[in-house]
Amino acid sequence: MSLIWINGQWHDRDTAKISVYDHGLLYGDGVFEGMRVYGGKPFRMDEHIGRLYDSAKAIWLVVPIPVEEMARVTVEGVTRAGISEGYLRHIVTRGMGDLGLDPRGCPHPTVIIIFDTIRIWPAERYEKGLAMIGSATPMPNREALSPRVKSLNYLPHIMAKLEGIHAQMDEVLMLDRSGYVAEASGMNIFLVRRGVVTTPPVWTGILRGVTRDIVIELATEAGVPVREEPINRYDVYTADEAFLTGTAAEIAPIRSLDGRQIGAGPIGPVTRTLMDRFRELTRG
Repeated sequence: MSLIWINGQWHDRDTAKISVYDHGLLYGDGVFEGMRVYGGKPFRMDEHIGRLYDSAKAIWLVVPIPVEEMARVTVEGVTRAGISEGYLRHIVTRGMGDLGLDPRGCPHPTVIIIFDTIRIWPAERYEKGLAMIGSATPMPNREALSPRVKSLNYLPHIMAKLEGIHAQMDEVLMLDRSGYVAEASGMNIFLVRRGVVTTPPVWTGILRGVTRDIVIELATEAGVPVREEPINRYDVYTADEAFLTGTAAEIAPIRSLDGRQIGAGPIGPVTRTLMDRFRELTRG
């Protein structure tokens, strides 16, 4: 069942409401975090909640409840909703104000936690791999707002996603303004070439995904070398394997980019090993 917690009150999907004057709605003025539930327990909760509070601090937004309370409500909500496997969305907005930009008109931030499920692609895509296309929409300039802030304004990513939808692709690959590979519409990317795993470093202007960090841990434990270095489309085209990672996406293999097949098949041996290890970590 869907369950929503808003500023201390529990609601269902039909009764959960916020003001149309909330600056999260009017200006995308807020931050969010996605979190998985496995086996009835929030997965990597401390990392996700920590990143939520870091994002809020980066935009001068004070979360009105302490970290410990946020964690307690999260665990309680999973129990209330009866979720065994699911997806949570934590949202903190500047709160209700007026039609002006001035955040001083928003005295009380809005805190929302949604307890639900999510599915990005059909299950078969995790065996056949994703068909992707390069997006003409670039990543936002990292000097304007750090990509490490998970803000409520995802319009560039949505525009990129629409390009993929109209091209009948599963997903898109976004580049930065220098032409280097950044990420997918909401996932990090990894390549495998000659047994070495490569992913763009955080300083290039990508979101440091929690699942990204887990995959680096799993690869290291499996004895697979990992490099964090800039990559371009040529590197993707000529990779032996490629895959995406994300809280909602988990680990998803890439079959092709811009019509070019990646490697010899949809799931290479390194990708398969990491998928199996991730499944064991989350569901074992």
